[in-house]
Amino acid sequence: MNDDSREVFLKRSQIVRSIRRYFDAREYIEVETPMMHVHAGGAAARPFETHHNTLDLDMYLRIATELHLKRLIVGGFEKVYEIGRIFRNEGMSIKHNPEFTTIELYQAYADYTDIMSLVEELVAHLAMEVCGTTSLTYDGRDLDLSVPWRRATMLELLTEYGGLTVDLDTPRDELVRLCEERDIPVKDHYGSGKLILELYEKTTEAELWGPIFVTDYPKEVSPLSRDHRDQPGWVERFEGIVAGRELCNAFSELVDPDEQRARFVAQEVEKAAGDAEAMAVDEDYLRALEYGLPPTGGLGIGMDRLVMLLTGTTTVRDVILFPTLRPEQ
Repeated sequence: MNDDSREVFLKRSQIVRSIRRYFDAREYIEVETPMMHVHAGGAAARPFETHHNTLDLDMYLRIATELHLKRLIVGGFEKVYEIGRIFRNEGMSIKHNPEFTTIELYQAYADYTDIMSLVEELVAHLAMEVCGTTSLTYDGRDLDLSVPWRRATMLELLTEYGGLTVDLDTPRDELVRLCEERDIPVKDHYGSGKLILELYEKTTEAELWGPIFVTDYPKEVSPLSRDHRDQPGWVERFEGIVAGRELCNAFSELVDPDEQRARFVAQEVEKAAGDAEAMAVDEDYLRALEYGLPPTGGLGIGMDRLVMLLTGTTTVRDVILFPTLRPEQ
């Protein structure tokens, strides 16, 4: 009934159609994967729990489509994507809704540099189709979505924006002190990689107007990403940051089943230490990796945040037709 709101949702439909045309023209296959999982995997998030009565089986609403999509790459589909609903049992804010939509894409024989090119070209294409230009104004500030986007490592940006020069070799006590000075909660099981990520998210991410690709994340916080080819302790992962918030997350996929098992086991240790978002050992997925996952690049884009960006909307509930709300009193 509100004309401005109606226009946002007409544009959302246009964006979804355009994304499908874009991927279909490049020979990606659109697929559907299960929404109920035996293991909550593919992301670090707290799941919603449910129960299947006939099988007497506890299950979880999916927190990501990743692990099933990569099973399809193992099965011989070299380019797949899914526009799907995701459920995470977490807080609500102007940037978060407990159920939301993602676009996840996987491409065999690609790595994270190939996915960076795909993301910037896709977003620029959508801006031209929906807005008629790649030069936008968002929340009162200019934003240029044209290709290419800047690329910089997390450590480079921590120095540039946070004034911090740290690395995985920095003593843990020093990293803890830096976190405490900035009122960042620290748990006993946090390693150096997790502490560096916390410092980056506290001091730097919101300052990145972008668009920018933040590259090379600590291995500790990236259990599904391939080891960096040049830097031990790091992985080939990036996040696309636009207007101070994450738009997408992507990486060169980890394909070694033995290494993936070790990462899952490390995640279970984190879960036992109190991390409700840590992953479990997914034996079925590990069996798929044993059959053979080719070198693969993967991508997840938050559809709601993408719509916010292209419609100039600053609150996620304004781009979801039926957002989760508190009950009326």
